[in-house]
Amino acid sequence: MADEQGFGSSDVLVDELFATTHQLRVFVDGRLREHGASVARLRALRVLARTGEPLRMRDLSDLLGNAPRTTTTIVDSLERDGLVERVRHPEDRRAFLLALTDLGARHYREAEELDGVALATATGTLAPAEREQLRALLGRIRQAVADSTE
Repeated sequence: MADEQGFGSSDVLVDELFATTHQLRVFVDGRLREHGASVARLRALRVLARTGEPLRMRDLSDLLGNAPRTTTTIVDSLERDGLVERVRHPEDRRAFLLALTDLGARHYREAEELDGVALATATGTLAPAEREQLRALLGRIRQAVADSTE
């Protein structure tokens, strides 16, 4: 059981989902931290790398699903390490955009590789059919939530 002390939710399945997600994040974050990265930093770098263009801070925050203050803290850290830079917005001289530096792009690729290895370790015991079944079941839960909020 995910919550041995009984402090979780009223549904043991939900407790198991949260516990598994938390354990995965701690595991992957630990692997990334050994190389100066983290899940939060990788997610920000991933969005910047995959969009392929500089983004406003609020757009990055929206894409990450983070509070603006959280995104600012992450970006400040990435900027301090030379992985991201703030560049002037070409149409709004008061605004800045966030862009990956060359070092940031290299760091992103390395962190993605570490992330992939860690996640493969975590999910490696699942057969392909089990992976598909789990994805389908999780998708049904997400759909039920989406349907109930419409």
